[in-house]
Amino acid sequence: MVKAIMHGCNGKMGQVISRLVEQDKEIEIVAGIDLYDGISNSYPVFKTIDECNVKADVIIDFAASTAVDALLDYCVETATPVVLCTTGLSEEQILKVEETSKKVAVLKSANMSLGVNLLLKLLKEAAGTLAPAGFDIEIVEKHHNLKKDAPSGTALALADSINEELDNRYEYVYDRSTRRESRNENEIGISAVRGGTIVGDHDVIFAGEDEVITFSHTAYSKAIFGKGAVQAAKFLKGKDAGLYDMQDVIEA
Repeated sequence: MVKAIMHGCNGKMGQVISRLVEQDKEIEIVAGIDLYDGISNSYPVFKTIDECNVKADVIIDFAASTAVDALLDYCVETATPVVLCTTGLSEEQILKVEETSKKVAVLKSANMSLGVNLLLKLLKEAAGTLAPAGFDIEIVEKHHNLKKDAPSGTALALADSINEELDNRYEYVYDRSTRRESRNENEIGISAVRGGTIVGDHDVIFAGEDEVITFSHTAYSKAIFGKGAVQAAKFLKGKDAGLYDMQDVIEA
C-alpha cells in the first residue's frame, strides 16, 4: 500500500484525486495540506506542509505555485518523494526543483494525461519531418476562465518537445499585436484562450504550402489528470533521487 499526502487536498484536483484514491486498493491518502478547511475529508488536514506530522511514501502536489518552495524544502528534510503537478513555476522555482531532485525523487510533468504524453512523442516525429519542409508551427491552448497562468504548462511542454527535436533553434512568440512584420520561420507561436469551463484543449498546427496538419488533444474531465497523478505516485514510491516525468511512468 502506498501512503500519500495530498498537497492542495481541498482544491478541485485535490478532491478529484481523493475520490479516485478511495476506489484504489493500492494507495491511500494519509494526510492533506490546504489553507481552506471547509470540506470534510477522511484524513487529517493541515494548513501548511510544515505542520504535517504524518509520514508518507510520497506527496502528490496540486496546489498553488506560492506553496512549492516550502513543499520542496519539506521533501528534502523528510526524504519524501513528490509528484509535482503545479504549473506556473518561476525560473527560480524550476531551478530549485532541479536542485531538490539531486536529493530526493521528484516527478515533474506539465500534464499528467497519458494522451498528452503520447502526443509529446508524436510531435517529435512530426516536427523532424515537417519543419525542414518549411511548415510553420503554431500552438493554441484553451482553458477555463479561472486558470491564472498563460500559456499553459502543457502548451509549453508541447513546444519544448518540438524544439528539442529541432535542436532548440526556435523561439516562442506569445503576442504579435505590437509586431508589424512577417512571421519568422524559426518561431513557434503560442496563443492562449480563457473562457467558460473548458478543462483543457490543445491544438498543434503545422501549416505548410497548400496543406495543414493539426494534432489535437481535448480533456473532457479533470479525472484524466488525477488518474495520471495517482499512477505517478505509485511509480515514485521508493525511487532513488532524480528528476522523473510521465514518460518514465508510461515506460515502467
